[in-house]
Amino acid sequence: MENLSFSIPNISCGHCVMAIENGLSEINGVSSVKGDAAGKTIVVAWDLPATPDEIKAKLDEIGYPAAG
Repeated sequence: MENLSFSIPNISCGHCVMAIENGLSEINGVSSVKGDAAGKTIVVAWDLPATPDEIKAKLDEIGYPAAG
């Protein structure tokens, strides 16, 4: 299992974190998503078949693109 940390500049509240957690948990291979609204970050634990590109694409799709 691998972990990725993402900076998400437009997280502003717990609702944003919940939307991201719900959206990313739909990806096959993502086992957990933990968000921090104050730090504007998320940490995703994942295995194959999920990929970092798929996770980033889902973040874009749900309106919370990762910085960088």
